[in-house]
Amino acid sequence: MLEQLKAEVCRANLMLKEYGLITLTWGNVSAISNDGQYVIIKPSGVSYDGMTADMMVVTDIDGNVIEGNLRPSSDLATHLELYRNYPEIKSVVHTHSRWATAMAQAESDIPCFGTTHADHFYGAVPCTRHLSAEEINTEYELNTGKVIVETLNGLHIDPMAVPAVLVCKHGPFTWGQTPKKAVENALVLEECAYMSYISKTVTYGKVEPAPQVLQDKHYFRKHGANAYYGQK
Repeated sequence: MLEQLKAEVCRANLMLKEYGLITLTWGNVSAISNDGQYVIIKPSGVSYDGMTADMMVVTDIDGNVIEGNLRPSSDLATHLELYRNYPEIKSVVHTHSRWATAMAQAESDIPCFGTTHADHFYGAVPCTRHLSAEEINTEYELNTGKVIVETLNGLHIDPMAVPAVLVCKHGPFTWGQTPKKAVENALVLEECAYMSYISKTVTYGKVEPAPQVLQDKHYFRKHGANAYYGQK
C-alpha cells in the first residue's frame, strides 16, 4: 500500500546521508498519507546502505503497524504527535546533524542573523525546554513531541513559517509538505546553525539579529501570495 509514498520516504532518508546530515543510523524521515490515516517511516536502526522502499514501515496514526516486517523508528511517537497537532505538516525529519545538534546541546535558539536564515525561517528557530525526569521515564518519545508542540504554541509560531525546532540536549526536528522539502529544511537548518556559530564566534557573542524589515523582505519575497523569487 502507498507504494509511491514509500518510495518518496525511502528516497528522502537516503538524501540525509547524501547531504551529510546523519552518521551511522542517527536519523529518520516519515510522511503521512493525504487522508491522514497512515504514516510511513524508516525502520529502527537499519543501515542506509541497501535501504529500499519495501523496508519502510506503514503505521496508523496511533502507531499500530499496518504493513512491514521491521520495527518502525523509535522516534515514531514524536512524529505522530506533530502530525496530530498540525495537519499542514506532511513529512517530518529528525537528525543528529552536527551543528544543529550542538546548538540543541547548548540549549540555544538559532536567531535570524541574516538573509540566508530569513529566506527559509521567519524568525528564530527555537530550542525547547528540558524534559522532566518523569517525561523522560514515561513515554519519552511521545513527550518529546509534546514539548515541541508546547514550544511552538507557547511562542505562537506558525510551524510552516518556522519548520524546525531544536529539542533541548537532543537534536533537530524539521518538517514540510513533502519528504523532499522536509529534508531540504533540515539541510538549511544545519547551514544556519553553522553560520550562527561562526557569527557568534567572530563577534564574541555580540552579533545582533538582522533588522526586522530585512527579515520580512527576504522571507516574503520567497513565501506568500506576493512572492516573486524564482519562476512561476
